[in-house]
Amino acid sequence: MTESKSANRVVGYLFALGAGATWGTTGPLSTGLYDLMPATSIGFWRVLIGTVALAVWGILFRRDLFRADRRGWLLVGLGGGAMVALFEIAYQFAIGGVGVAGAAALLYTAPVIVAVLARVILKEALTPTRVALAVSVMVGVALTVTGGSNAGAEAARMGASAGIAGGLLSALSYALTSLMGRYAAPRYGVVKVLFLEAIGGVLLIWIALAIWGRPPHLPPSPAAWHGLLGLAAGSVIAANLLFFGAMKRIEAAPASVAATIEPVVGALLALLLFSQRLTVLGWLGLLMVVGGVAAGYMLEGLKKDPEPA
Repeated sequence: MTESKSANRVVGYLFALGAGATWGTTGPLSTGLYDLMPATSIGFWRVLIGTVALAVWGILFRRDLFRADRRGWLLVGLGGGAMVALFEIAYQFAIGGVGVAGAAALLYTAPVIVAVLARVILKEALTPTRVALAVSVMVGVALTVTGGSNAGAEAARMGASAGIAGGLLSALSYALTSLMGRYAAPRYGVVKVLFLEAIGGVLLIWIALAIWGRPPHLPPSPAAWHGLLGLAAGSVIAANLLFFGAMKRIEAAPASVAATIEPVVGALLALLLFSQRLTVLGWLGLLMVVGGVAAGYMLEGLKKDPEPA
């Protein structure tokens, strides 16, 4: 029995690592698509393809995926959808403006934002340790962004200022989604929350881009379709399935720690595929971001562990 539990935990860690590594492909795959289609259209198609796949799965295996009360549709579908829309548009600006590593580092300020908002909204304690980790993450982000490159993303025509703003907005949207999830997931289930906010996200991205005068473009070539299908299959479907699989086998904190491999994988792929180089200080900053976030998750996990009798 003990060996079975140990093997199950190993599988859980491997799933979490796989989820983080798969999420790490978002930046490189998006960068590869910038020569083929507008950056603002990529997020729309990424979420739409993932939503269609979830809908097909629901029709075949889980019809209750489509049932939710009015509060669920308003809070998760509309509110969560707005956060998905903001994230998808803003993160493409971040990738195009400051490169894959810089965008990932900026996104990883989300746990810092969650800690601050949780103090304001949920009255959770903002301990000295949390403050120290937050400072470490922010310093790491600054080093990564200033020591990075956006080579290969020139077609997106994003400047560094737009990239930094996009990264911070994507982190804010991710943080607000996390806070919403703390309320919604226990009531509706993780998969239903993911599906409802994806539906809202697709509709709101289309509306926002249409008002902006940049409606989503159809993928212009088979290569663009292949890239979008890979992006949706990997970073939307496979990564979430792997992470949910990990959460069934190990606790949330160690699963989140393992998944922080994401920005490292993204930076390495960007280096290999597009020569997006980081300076020594840039790599140090990226490690500070990953280390600070991972340490925060570990401390949260230790705090929740029951004390031995």
